[in-house]
Amino acid sequence: MTVLHLQPAPDRASGGTVRPVLDDEARATATRIMAASGTSFGLAMRLLPAERRHGMFAVYAFCRVVDDIADDPAPPDEKRARLADWRGRVAALCAGRPRAHEPLDRALAWTVHRFGCQEADFHAVLDGMDTDAADRVRIPDLPALMVYCDRVACAVGRLSNPVFGIAPADSPALASAVGGALQLTNILRDVAEDAERDRVYLPTDRLVAHGVDPEAGPADAILDHPAVPAVRAELAALAAARFAEADALFARLPRAPARPARVMKEVYHALFRRLDAGGWDAVRHPPRVPKAVKLAIALRYGLR
Repeated sequence: MTVLHLQPAPDRASGGTVRPVLDDEARATATRIMAASGTSFGLAMRLLPAERRHGMFAVYAFCRVVDDIADDPAPPDEKRARLADWRGRVAALCAGRPRAHEPLDRALAWTVHRFGCQEADFHAVLDGMDTDAADRVRIPDLPALMVYCDRVACAVGRLSNPVFGIAPADSPALASAVGGALQLTNILRDVAEDAERDRVYLPTDRLVAHGVDPEAGPADAILDHPAVPAVRAELAALAAARFAEADALFARLPRAPARPARVMKEVYHALFRRLDAGGWDAVRHPPRVPKAVKLAIALRYGLR
């Protein structure tokens, strides 16, 4: 196996532990998972210098793999066992002892060592996947929704920001604003798709306040209630506030390290504006951001 040393380093770190390196198989595995996903974030990640790009591919690949576990049609107990196995893998790779036969673990161990990603944030993502692994998802109230958003989106931002090169002091606020905006937009866009899986992320207390009984029937039947647009509009107001927070943060942050996060945010902001223009009563057939628009965003915010 050829080993790609992306930074000059001795073979062993202080204390005698083996210093992680990014070998070709590990790098290729993370890149393959990212490319196969077709993510709209691919352009933003490719804007990074090689070392940071490989780190982001590893972080993204982790998120993709565990999200696929949560979405798998397998029984919940089986999915949670696979997620629990990942908790052990995370603990090991963050301690510099990745499973030798798992190339993604090796890529993540190198990323953690090189950029300082925090173990707690990997576990937060896994907590979010545990929620999604259930046969049926209901979110009781707005605080619970914010916790869910933090786990599945803001924690991803906290993992990504050190790889981007964003200062630790700026990372939590930016991850909260961008992650919250993106995940709320996902929820608003995907209400019909989620309902097909018996997932309702519109908070139960807000549905009840508007006269919607989320227990009255299958999830997809909830979407046809005339009060659902009002609940979606409430979440849209929260998303708009998070986008505004993100804009204010980007205005004062150093431009270069913030470029990938800015591109990601702008793509989702374009989607949010399309959703808003279509009205919150349009729950099916959501709009998409055309590839040409995504490319224009990448050129505008990623190269200047």
